[in-house]
Amino acid sequence: MAIVVVCPSCHARFQVSEKFAGQKGPCPKCKNPINIPKLEDEVKIHAPEEFAGGGKDTKGRPVLKPIERVETKVNPVVTVIVLAAIVLSFGVAFMMRSQDFKDSLVFLGVSAALVAPLVSLGGYTFLRNQELEPYTGGALAVRVLICSIVYAGLFGAMWALKHFLMGEGPLETWNYFVLFGPPAVIGALTALATLDLDFGNGFFHYALYLGTCILLRLTAGLPVM
Repeated sequence: MAIVVVCPSCHARFQVSEKFAGQKGPCPKCKNPINIPKLEDEVKIHAPEEFAGGGKDTKGRPVLKPIERVETKVNPVVTVIVLAAIVLSFGVAFMMRSQDFKDSLVFLGVSAALVAPLVSLGGYTFLRNQELEPYTGGALAVRVLICSIVYAGLFGAMWALKHFLMGEGPLETWNYFVLFGPPAVIGALTALATLDLDFGNGFFHYALYLGTCILLRLTAGLPVM
């Protein structure tokens, strides 16, 4: 068995017999004295396969099996239900064009609250981080509910800001920044906190809800805001 030695002066690499372990001798290249390490100081590097699967039994077979990541696919049933509900919402909005109460605060508030869970759940299915385990069952329901409440509240706040502070006239450029900017940031942070979306996908998640609400208003014959 040989010991690998590296000269600290010229960095030459060579092997010496283990019988010289712990002794001092000249470097074959630069002739400077070097210390040969002891056997117990030698660093042993084990091949990765020796520890594959958490060790092996007496026959050399892996004792443990690695945990494989299971890819969670989008549930087609949930997708169809969400899409059908959103299409139905547009149908109802179209029928509301001839109704006088379509611009009432109660009707708009209920509509925004009903649409929010559908869009939040639908958006989460394709915007979520694929490297993380998805939320399911009760955990998903609670997080979608929290996200929906915040989204609907933000839409209500935007409506109130437009009608009570900015008036009924046409909006100027700076009005759009004030009206849509802060809610977009809050919405993105809400999606990040509740659904573990990154800020960019959180922004698109909220924009999906806001865009749906605006399109529903236009379908019902109402202004953007």
